[in-house]
Amino acid sequence: MPRRVDHDERRRELTAALLRIASTRGLQAVSMREVAAEAGVSLRVVQYYFTDKRTLMASGIPELAARLDRRVRERAAAHGTGLPPRTVLEVVLGAILPTDDDSRADQLAWTAYYAAGLTAPADAVDGRYAPDALERWLTGVLERAVDTGEVPADVDPRIEVVGLLALTNGLVSSVLGQQRTVDDALAVVRYRLDRLFR
Repeated sequence: MPRRVDHDERRRELTAALLRIASTRGLQAVSMREVAAEAGVSLRVVQYYFTDKRTLMASGIPELAARLDRRVRERAAAHGTGLPPRTVLEVVLGAILPTDDDSRADQLAWTAYYAAGLTAPADAVDGRYAPDALERWLTGVLERAVDTGEVPADVDPRIEVVGLLALTNGLVSSVLGQQRTVDDALAVVRYRLDRLFR
């Protein structure tokens, strides 16, 4: 009797192989043949699930966003329910930082997508929706903090969130480049949040 294939699981495996290549060798090293080799399947299997390289590469962005979402949820669960806005921001920004091997690999893959967008815009995959969605959600969190008086009324929540995300993404590069440790980066984030929630 032939073995049943879980098509969603197979797609996830192929996307995971793509992201392993992106995080170790960059997107320029990605080809359908390389992904097949990394996943331990035939080229025909990759072609069955992804019609072309662009479609394959596009699968990485939602997976990276889903991984970040899982990290945020796991960290938030450790704090219990009904988190105050400052804790929400610290959990989310901390989850963006490369604190372990998995999050480091994910940040290297995000960086590969970003670099591809800068160096080969015609071939780039548009990955803006994930950061934009996170920015909108965090802006809502900070708006509630302003409404409850946890943050001064003169603070512009959207501008603050843009700044916090830019700061955190800069710290990601600094940690990946071994300029500073994760603990140093977290201290910078906490310092900024302490000043915001004064």
